[in-house]
Amino acid sequence: MLNSDQTEIDLPPTHSESESVFSDCGGGRTGSAEDAGGVGLCAQSRITEPGEAVKKDLQHLSREERRRRRRATAKYRTAHATRERIRVEAFNMAFAELRKLLPTLPPDKKLSKIEILRLAICYISYLNHVLDV
Repeated sequence: MLNSDQTEIDLPPTHSESESVFSDCGGGRTGSAEDAGGVGLCAQSRITEPGEAVKKDLQHLSREERRRRRRATAKYRTAHATRERIRVEAFNMAFAELRKLLPTLPPDKKLSKIEILRLAICYISYLNHVLDV
């Protein structure tokens, strides 16, 4: 999906598994949006590195704009969502472990995260008081 300020030409080229980066020009596609993006170009024009044309196009952009475009890709969003899911799972496991250490009545009572933190503070204060006496 494109932002309102992006065009198909601005995005880096993508290739399907069946499509080779170095495919010849005879694919029957002329004048398509893929050709404009650099996917359907001849092998002659790819003597240098395949992503070099895209790099040249992106050099004039500000650092923030390059970052914004990189983050707009589906691959980046998927990777970010995966990292965030792992982070949240670790966060929830830490709260579950802390919850197991806190005495409550009834013992299986469901507590919110803020309740767990407040109860932990009170319990630590109580243990400090017991040790001081």
